[in-house]
Amino acid sequence: MKTSYDHETWIIDAGDAVIEKKASTGVSGLTARERLIYCLWVADYGMRNAGDLATARDLYPSFKREGAQLAAELSLPFTHESFSLATAALQRQYFERFDRICHELQGS
Repeated sequence: MKTSYDHETWIIDAGDAVIEKKASTGVSGLTARERLIYCLWVADYGMRNAGDLATARDLYPSFKREGAQLAAELSLPFTHESFSLATAALQRQYFERFDRICHELQGS
């Protein structure tokens, strides 16, 4: 099983690939899974660099709403539940949920 460190590396690399693709093709060129990876990358960036989701909201205001919508569309129940939490609850539980979100998203 992958560790938190492995998942942390994965989201950085996967997020970077999505950002590069978004820059060359635009948002319309991204799949639902890629858009969800971006939402998770934004949340992770905020939590690891600022310790909260305010930075994530500044970077991509709809990351949480879109993350929940895309997770539902992709039939990822734990990820949907996580992005559907109140912001304060997600912020408190983020690092507890992170590995399972990554695992679910990687299996999609």
